[in-house]
Amino acid sequence: MPKVVLVTGVSRFVGAHLAGQLAADPSIERVIGIDSDRPRRSDLERLGRTEFVRADIRNPLIAKVITQAHVDTVVHTPVLRSARGVGGKLAAKDLTVIGTMQLLAACQKSDMVSRVVVRSTTAVYGCGPRDPAVFTEDMHAIGYAGNGYAKEAVEVEGYVRGFMRRRPDITVSILRLTSLIGPTIDTPLGRYFAMPVVPTSLGFDPRLQMLHESDAIEVLKRATIADHPGVFNVAADGVVLLSQAVRRAGRLRLPVPSPAASLVGGMVRNTGALEISAENASFLHYGRVVDTTRLRNRFGYVPRYTTEQALDDYLDGRPALPRLSTAALRVAESLMSRTRPPALARSGG
Repeated sequence: MPKVVLVTGVSRFVGAHLAGQLAADPSIERVIGIDSDRPRRSDLERLGRTEFVRADIRNPLIAKVITQAHVDTVVHTPVLRSARGVGGKLAAKDLTVIGTMQLLAACQKSDMVSRVVVRSTTAVYGCGPRDPAVFTEDMHAIGYAGNGYAKEAVEVEGYVRGFMRRRPDITVSILRLTSLIGPTIDTPLGRYFAMPVVPTSLGFDPRLQMLHESDAIEVLKRATIADHPGVFNVAADGVVLLSQAVRRAGRLRLPVPSPAASLVGGMVRNTGALEISAENASFLHYGRVVDTTRLRNRFGYVPRYTTEQALDDYLDGRPALPRLSTAALRVAESLMSRTRPPALARSGG
């Protein structure tokens, strides 16, 4: 069992909930939460006895925090799916990549750190038409893995592997979490299903695999309190088709022509309803499913929620909107005007 745990990103959902659960464990002497932003009041209550330190992990002074507190376990939650609240995309990338480098450098110098847990994402596999039916941990992206957080996650894992070669005495766990969803977490996928009109790629109905917010916290907690070396895909059992998910959400589905995977994402951004990244647009175009055999057999964890159950729990926790509301019609009209053939648009047909 760890004695002193340091958790990064405690001003965000995953970091705050994980630190709070670790702080509730009396066998752990200290839990230190690091973030450059101060947690909200609700998160401060959730953190319990966690000692919050407002610090930027890009600063080399993070090494002093680890050394002086005698930290033996570090949990890093670096992958940012949204640039909102962190100063834009460049700031998010800098915080993710440079911050990981500095944190790993501090762990490498420490004589006390014996376990490092890194939250990653299944986006490292990319999304494309030549993808296998199921990705295992030993596979890599087929072609281009994209930009943004997917590319940053690949870079982060590269730095982690380098750290593992330099410090083979430290147990390192890389947890590749699939898309999170749940009644209280705010994610791009959840905001997508909350739209009154949901644009989808015409002719495509991708398979979606999700992970309930509570399962994400639980698997990170188990990796923190016991040794689970290696790389693990973390996802719920089963898949749902995008069309099925939209129907279950009670939303209007609007198939639009998509000669490029990013077209749907661009249209959604133009409506002002949701900022959707190119990675998420590709995911909603092609889908992605990962194998979790290693999570079950080697890690010893079976998610409590299936993909369908996770989606249902998210929907049960959200207020229902009228199927044909004024907002829905307004968004549909905006999207249809952008997908109308040029000749019809000029003639008003």
